[in-house]
Amino acid sequence: MKSHIPISAVVLLLSMSYCLSFAQEDVTIISPTSEAAEGLDLEAVSELFKDSEDLEAFEKALNDPETGVNNLDLDENGEVDFIRVVEEVADDTHVIILQVPLGEDEYQDVATIEVEKTGDEEYNMQVHGNEDLYGPDYYMAPAVVRIHTWPIIVRIFRPAYRPYRSGYYWGYYPRWWKRYRPVTMTVYRTRTNRFRTRSTFVVTRKPRVRTVHKVKYKPRSSTLVIKKTKVVRPARKVVKPKAKTRKAVKKTAARRKKK
Repeated sequence: MKSHIPISAVVLLLSMSYCLSFAQEDVTIISPTSEAAEGLDLEAVSELFKDSEDLEAFEKALNDPETGVNNLDLDENGEVDFIRVVEEVADDTHVIILQVPLGEDEYQDVATIEVEKTGDEEYNMQVHGNEDLYGPDYYMAPAVVRIHTWPIIVRIFRPAYRPYRSGYYWGYYPRWWKRYRPVTMTVYRTRTNRFRTRSTFVVTRKPRVRTVHKVKYKPRSSTLVIKKTKVVRPARKVVKPKAKTRKAVKKTAARRKKK
């Protein structure tokens, strides 16, 4: 038996879809990432963090050209930037800062990894992209909330744990690190594809860690960063009024003569 939809309902739906499409055409869409941040896939960063034994090992993996996760060139000097790791702690909340030294007393924070303990085996975690680079409210969070078995989580929540602060800064880098040139975005996406196919993390606009405010942390920005935020402006459709046909003009003229 066929169901019949009232004509009035169809007209209403078509009207609503037209209004929505018109409203969307009038909106300026800003990409969630800037060109400056395209060289650091936060999903790949999250996977490196998950697989690391501690923050020192994480820092090394992050800057290893063989790993291929770091392709940042924030000041566009033709060399990939070194990312140092700095940790701040307050009670059961850890904020791990990924920071690029670009000069003497010139630092650019690119992201933070935020973890809080809420129970014996209950933790919340998120990777928060710096707003200057990734746009507002850009988070990467675990698809599976129970992360208490990750080695790095066990390590940073041990009793008498001392927060990690990288000993490297502008002009002083580890011996194992060598300067290298960034690759094209096509090559970079090919390198990091193995991290994105795991589906361990998801992008979200809502934060999961509620106690970040406990940690005294103020993001650092550098004027040397060339952000180049991409703005996409969709072309607006111009609705032209329908032109009167010659037949319609003749009928109007005839009516006027009768009057």
